[in-house]
Amino acid sequence: MPFPSIRPLRLATSSLLLLLCALAHAQPAPQPAAASTPAMRPAGSAPVDGTAPTPGGAAAAAPTAADAALLSRDARRIYELSRDKLVQIRTLLRNAGTQASIGSGFFVSADGLIVTNFHVASQLALEPERYRGVYVTMEGQEGEVELLAFDVQRDLAVLRAKGRTAAAPVLSFRPTTDPLAQGERIYSLGNPLDIGFAVTEGTYNGLVKRSFYPRIFFGGALNPGMSGGPAVDDAGRVLGVNVAKRLDGEQVSFLIPAEFAQALVQRAANAQPITQAAHAEMTRQLMEHQQLLTDRFLKAPFREQRHGNYRLPVPDDALARCWGSGRDPAFPGLNLERTQCQADSDVVAGDFSTGAVRLSYEAYNAPTLGAARFARMYSQSFANERLPTRGNRHQTAAECTERFVDPGSVPLRAVVCLSAYRKLTGLYNMTVLAISVNQPTQGVLGRLDVQGIAFDNGMKLASHYLKAFRWEAAP
Repeated sequence: MPFPSIRPLRLATSSLLLLLCALAHAQPAPQPAAASTPAMRPAGSAPVDGTAPTPGGAAAAAPTAADAALLSRDARRIYELSRDKLVQIRTLLRNAGTQASIGSGFFVSADGLIVTNFHVASQLALEPERYRGVYVTMEGQEGEVELLAFDVQRDLAVLRAKGRTAAAPVLSFRPTTDPLAQGERIYSLGNPLDIGFAVTEGTYNGLVKRSFYPRIFFGGALNPGMSGGPAVDDAGRVLGVNVAKRLDGEQVSFLIPAEFAQALVQRAANAQPITQAAHAEMTRQLMEHQQLLTDRFLKAPFREQRHGNYRLPVPDDALARCWGSGRDPAFPGLNLERTQCQADSDVVAGDFSTGAVRLSYEAYNAPTLGAARFARMYSQSFANERLPTRGNRHQTAAECTERFVDPGSVPLRAVVCLSAYRKLTGLYNMTVLAISVNQPTQGVLGRLDVQGIAFDNGMKLASHYLKAFRWEAAP
């Protein structure tokens, strides 16, 4: 199965951003978008027919008209409680005054502090000479905003509404001492697709499993433009911040827990406005992220995946999801198995993402091909691996080193490539390719991709990875 895609919820005007994913980018002008990957049914989901058993085997009773009316009244009440505290955040080109992107936000202090996502405000942080920000209330009142603080790791930002003379109406946070119950009804608010403010009913489904940073699984619909809007409980208290949705499912959406927004608000209360490009601060935060990532991978031993006599390293189940596929009919005479693993560790770095860790494998067994034919096919597979040999505005072209190594029980041909970030000094994207060279008609091809890693930590991860390949001879 391909890696699942996640759509950030900010709405932008550039059609070039249509396919960008993993919380890293703004979204395109409003238009229907089909899921780019097959749908996944999460563990513990309801039966396919949508029914659920009840005591005695009877089907669950259908909601009554009174139940529906009650839910509708709750949503209207939440809407009325919150409507004057919600804002739309717009990023405008300074010279032309045209709108570059939009998101949502909400007031959290009487002096005009506003919480939103970092990916909504990232242009204000990284290109303040080109962009300015404004907030727009539901009544159409507009004002300038200034950026005070941001949290790259958790995709949060705090703005201040400039020039307000009246106290801002505020949303309060739900206390952390009052935890939510599984299945509790919650409400997400924002401005989807720039067509007007909306309230979406859904359910609290706990924290997302394997998420590198805590995320709330919201069983409700979120859409582009709702990024940075609040999710509130039945009393109108903020419990989370809208951030993303899965592209390959329905009503599988994500919220940032409110406690992280509260911490950033406290940090921003006495902060000076950010008026210069904040690449240094973003680099500092990404350095912390890559250190946490490295420590977690080095401390959790790899699990072993068997392919014949080969033992391949895959991440601990708490760190990453893995998918596999069996024999490929396109390759007759060849037993080819594939595995893909991905850690949910991506973070926003402006108009792109970083922080991802991905592993993939191909295991070959071709006893009927003969050594010469197998070697030709095997070498071609290795040559077909795409490497970042060309630079772009974010990164330099990759520099690669190739050598034969024997880190353990399997001799390997290994390639390590590094590409430096142009404005994030000290951070690199790294690719490690490894192919076994110990058998005439069997082999494994492994690949490790790590984004946003420091050089020393990259070398540690590469060594940790290569040493975990094993060959277990038959007794």
